[in-house]
Amino acid sequence: MHTITFDLSTLHEHGPAYFQYLALRKRFFVDALKWDIPHDDRYEMDQYDNPTAWYSLCVRDCEVIGGTRVMPTTSRWGKHTYMLRDAREGTLDTIPREAMAADIVSPFVWEMTRLVISPDLKTQSDRSACLQAIGNGLYDIAAGNGVAEYMGISAVALIRVLRQLGFPLERAGEPYHDPADKRNYTVMRMPVVLPGQQLMAAE
Repeated sequence: MHTITFDLSTLHEHGPAYFQYLALRKRFFVDALKWDIPHDDRYEMDQYDNPTAWYSLCVRDCEVIGGTRVMPTTSRWGKHTYMLRDAREGTLDTIPREAMAADIVSPFVWEMTRLVISPDLKTQSDRSACLQAIGNGLYDIAAGNGVAEYMGISAVALIRVLRQLGFPLERAGEPYHDPADKRNYTVMRMPVVLPGQQLMAAE
């Protein structure tokens, strides 16, 4: 397994990886979890897949087996900002308005969304290695863009898994239940401490 990171300006450097990631998202979020989100018969893609987004993907044998999307909380693309802020402002009805307690707008705080690993990874060691590779990519993106903290919606059970892998995730809101997929979610925050650096203060 190895990690690749890119934004839309450099996705062409990684062959079909971006579209493999969109296909994996469709397979998991639409086909398995039955989320009512934009998709066609091959890909899941929404308004946040825009030039403000970056991607950290895990690749094995030339196939994307996991990944996530991140963007600054200062992002704006047309009428959209980032997912949690749009939910808070009432322009996104798939997440409760109260999920995020207060607006966060800072170039040092980025939102993470659409974290997924392939259902084909059957062993805990493979799933853990994939999540670790995605996390390594997040640290690479942070180092290149001055990110001090990631935040976003996460399944409550996934937070426990990521903590066990050494990622310093903390809950930042009350859990809520999604009746569509029967899962519990909450806002998480993860400070970024790069080797040899002090944690940057988010503004």
